[in-house]
Amino acid sequence: MTGDVRAPAASPAASPAASGQAAVLGGGPGIVDDPAEITPGWMTDVLRAGGLDAEVTAVRFEPVGTGQTAVSYRFHLDGGGAPASLVVKMAAGAPDVRRRLRSAYRNEVGFYAHFAHRAAIRTPRCWYAAVSDDLLRFTLVLDDAHPAEAGSQLDGCSPARAAIAVRNLAGLHAPFWNDENLGGDEGFGKDARLGRDTAWPVRADDNGMAYLGKVVTAAAAEFTERYREQLEPEDADTLLRAAALVSGWGRHTATRRSLIHGDYRLDNLLFTGDSDVQAVDWQTLEIGFPGRDLAYFLSTALAPAQRRAQEAELVAAYHDQLVEYGVTGYSGADCFEDYRRGMLQGPLITMIGCVYASAPRTDSSDRMFLSMATNAARAIRDLGVLDLLATTGEI
Repeated sequence: MTGDVRAPAASPAASPAASGQAAVLGGGPGIVDDPAEITPGWMTDVLRAGGLDAEVTAVRFEPVGTGQTAVSYRFHLDGGGAPASLVVKMAAGAPDVRRRLRSAYRNEVGFYAHFAHRAAIRTPRCWYAAVSDDLLRFTLVLDDAHPAEAGSQLDGCSPARAAIAVRNLAGLHAPFWNDENLGGDEGFGKDARLGRDTAWPVRADDNGMAYLGKVVTAAAAEFTERYREQLEPEDADTLLRAAALVSGWGRHTATRRSLIHGDYRLDNLLFTGDSDVQAVDWQTLEIGFPGRDLAYFLSTALAPAQRRAQEAELVAAYHDQLVEYGVTGYSGADCFEDYRRGMLQGPLITMIGCVYASAPRTDSSDRMFLSMATNAARAIRDLGVLDLLATTGEI
């Protein structure tokens, strides 16, 4: 599907009041659910609110990506002073699907509105970010990273790309490293709309980890049964044992906190050659243990033999970048130990994402989840993680 809109410049954009939005970055236009609602006037308002003296005279769009929780479109813009193209991301699916994704929508809009400008991580510039009062609708307008290409979990990546990815990750963690004020004043506050009295971003406490442990234990049982013909018995056993440790994981990950992506993997990274990378898809944002992001990326992005050969150097590259950004009192040895302690993130996100996915199963998704799970299981065994986390002591 493609679209072409040549509306008069005077056509009014939807007003915030009419759309029921809580706009948190950018001003003027309203949230949209249909790309055909985006007029030249709507885009002009977005760009001018972002400080660009532009006049968009025509727009056309086509879908990009294969998002499971939202949809994205590339908009080509005609007019003076406007970028050649921008990407617009919006909610998708039936109301019951959207209700399950409210916290994800809030996370993504919230990252761009409250944290992106404070972080050193490379991510597309956001021109507009808004979420509706009921958290069922959102709209993001982002710089178009084309011709950058998304990574692929199935294809893996080169050591060069892994290196720029871990250095980029340090740019997220370092600015918020052990920040005691993190999560105290980001603007969403307590939110009964999510069915519980919770601050944002989410910070998992003991009760939260206990609940997460129950969820992933159930997911692990279903995952290993679903793929029993494809999984090696040793991998299935590792995944089940790893899931059983999640409820007590907080004892081993309590001393360091930062803002974490939560799903920092190849499919959520846009690469320009081997020299630049941008991170996208911030729907799993939370306050947590930084080693989780690092372990998740390296354990799922690299084949086991490649990871074993490269992981010490890649963890050191991440640590060096943290130090360059100003993190102190944190040794390279501490960093590698945190990398080990974060290893449950791989099976956790992979199995929950697989079992509770809203999108239909495909051969490609099955292969992706199996690749991620088996790579993570082998990393857990290689690094002695099950024995490490079976102890009751803290860091």
